[in-house]
Amino acid sequence: MAELLTPHGVALATRGLDLAGVFAAALQGGAIARTERLDLFGFAAVGVVSGLGGGLIRDTLLQHGTPVALTDVFYLPTALAGALIAFVISISQDAWDRLFTALDAAVIGFWAVAGAQRTLAAGLGWLPALLLGTITAVGGGALRDMMLRRVPAVLGGNALYASVAVVAAAITVVSNYAERPTLGIVLGVTVALVLRLTAYRRGWGLPSGLDWQPRSRLASALRRGWRRAPEETERRVPGRVARTARRRRGSPGKEAPRGKEAPRGEEVPRRLRFRGARPAPGTLRRRPAPGHAQPTPPKDPTPPHPPGGT
Repeated sequence: MAELLTPHGVALATRGLDLAGVFAAALQGGAIARTERLDLFGFAAVGVVSGLGGGLIRDTLLQHGTPVALTDVFYLPTALAGALIAFVISISQDAWDRLFTALDAAVIGFWAVAGAQRTLAAGLGWLPALLLGTITAVGGGALRDMMLRRVPAVLGGNALYASVAVVAAAITVVSNYAERPTLGIVLGVTVALVLRLTAYRRGWGLPSGLDWQPRSRLASALRRGWRRAPEETERRVPGRVARTARRRRGSPGKEAPRGKEAPRGEEVPRRLRFRGARPAPGTLRRRPAPGHAQPTPPKDPTPPHPPGGT
């Protein structure tokens, strides 16, 4: 315990937590790859992205040298080992669900604490430590879900997820400012595990969009304007613009707009149009009215002669 209180001991503990998070996240990614019925390469790809994605995003944003996943020889084999274990071992779906929940809680705690510790070690303040600790915890899972065309868990719709990472990172930051880094590591991981598992079992989550509407004169006037009937708006449009508005809606007795069909059940008459010059009066042949039919010529009363007669 005395060695862990030194800066070197804190660095070793941070590295151990980071590797533990890589293994747990890769095993979690392999479990998801099994549900998606992927092949061996799919297991490896999903496991590596899930295990190393959050750390790569964190180290890239820190710009404090090459990412640790590319310089430390243990990171990539650890991720591949987690994916390979998930590929080899076949257990029931209920056991995978329980294991998935436990691994999810462990990954959030390990990576939130490790990300906050690495950010503080790089010389940044408490707010970047909270941000990068949360990104480290949820970044790999978000990349994995987007690669598999799933909605990332960090966007909500489930139990507390990113909020747990924020709490764990905050505990780590407060303990470091109080010069108790070891206590921050132990307490951050423990609180993340307990809070995530309790939220999953009891269904705790953040609220969605609220239905609150402001009650003021301006808001009431806006709501009345939105509910105004189209006919009332049309009465205020004078002359030809009003006729155009009615034609666009396909009202009966008016011409439908070009390229659009009239509404079902309503027959819109067509008008006679002339492409060229209008013809002179009297040149068009008009049809007789329905009650004034033209007389037909009388038939010849003489019967026809029979064939062969004289």
